[in-house]
Amino acid sequence: MTKARESWGSKLGFILAVAGSAIGLANIWRFPYMVGSYGGAAFIILYLLCLLLIGFPAFMAETLIGRTAQMSPGAAFRKLGGNRTWENMGKMTIVTGFIVSSFYSAVAGWILGYLVEALLGRLTGFETTDQVTAHYTALMQHPLWGVSFHLLFILLCGAVLYLGVRAGIERCSKWMMPLLFIVLFYLVITGLMMPNAGAGLRFLLTPDWTAITPTAVVLALGQAFFTLSVGQGTLVTYGSYFSPKENLVQSCFPIVLMDTCVSLLSAVAVFTIVFSVGMEPNSGPGLIFQTLPWVFSQVSGGYFLAIMFFVLVLLAALTSEISVLEPVIAYLVDEHGWKRKRAVLAAASGAFLLGVPSALSYSVLRNFTLWDKTFLDWIELLASSLLIPLGGLFAVLLVGWKWGFVNAFVSLKSGSDAFFKRYPWLENYFWFCFKFSAPILIVIVFLHAIYSSF
Repeated sequence: MTKARESWGSKLGFILAVAGSAIGLANIWRFPYMVGSYGGAAFIILYLLCLLLIGFPAFMAETLIGRTAQMSPGAAFRKLGGNRTWENMGKMTIVTGFIVSSFYSAVAGWILGYLVEALLGRLTGFETTDQVTAHYTALMQHPLWGVSFHLLFILLCGAVLYLGVRAGIERCSKWMMPLLFIVLFYLVITGLMMPNAGAGLRFLLTPDWTAITPTAVVLALGQAFFTLSVGQGTLVTYGSYFSPKENLVQSCFPIVLMDTCVSLLSAVAVFTIVFSVGMEPNSGPGLIFQTLPWVFSQVSGGYFLAIMFFVLVLLAALTSEISVLEPVIAYLVDEHGWKRKRAVLAAASGAFLLGVPSALSYSVLRNFTLWDKTFLDWIELLASSLLIPLGGLFAVLLVGWKWGFVNAFVSLKSGSDAFFKRYPWLENYFWFCFKFSAPILIVIVFLHAIYSSF
């Protein structure tokens, strides 16, 4: 007798788990400094437009594939695509998620380490920016520091996954996601009460259209695409645990809305807090590890503020890391008949081992570079610039062309006939996005990423 496949216990569980997958470092780290660098509100407006044309459609396509097939990505792509070529495309997304889980855990380990630094009061006593940089460099060049927190982070994620879909992922998402929003609201309110917060809001809400260059357009497209965990096998896997009887559009739209709200609220929190000391959040990835610790040292209540900020980022990283490991686990369970606990141990151990060179990229391996790129740079480039766009492209091509929009739309309407009768224009929207806007724009993101990287 075949063992029943795991599933979500409720629609709320699905929404919070997938929202946790989508909400990650791209929202809290990447989005604010992109807004700061490319015209404030102008970039936000452009980003929202890109969400409609590429982000939400690709997100829906992958979730629909999983819900329809009720299988892990490789088998799901084979079932709807009809041959092993499509199966290999699905398996590629599983490999992508595994690669992402390795370097993502290394970076998240640094965030966990900085949370410990904040708790110990080491992020609020800087008197100069040079001291901030020196502290950051000293931590990053200590190999045991990076590897230890990488391991601890993987263990935290593995513990959740070990418990299963309902008892682990769903239950933890139900407390981690509300906690994330509570912390985020606290940071927003604190930022709004700071001196010079108005300058930060004006910068955020005033569009500077002169900053919208072709590069800004492509970055907005990429942000809309990457922020929703597309192309990594996650959405197909999470969708496969969802009942075909539920309204998929009504379940997925709140997820995209939550993801967007976190990005916008994070920008408000970062802008108001950073502007309070006369700085601007356009310092790129150094925003979290160098700019903000300097800010925390200059503002009243910086100790508690630093703790809350790194709790926020850590929660986002945890839910995202859990989601990129789950496709590997589902594949081993579904396709090879492994027990879930064995699959979790294998996936977590593999991600840790592959992530060790990334964790050491700024310490013992910092001189091992190729074309001035570290191991972490190269593996992130492989995943973000090559594999993730290809995975998302394969999904929308499968839905829009191979499986066919007519068949896909019949499946999309399952459990929601009345909803689509109420909003008939949605059929034309999904037809246009699945067949044209999403695949074309993903190709543009892919080509720009290749061009700018090599």
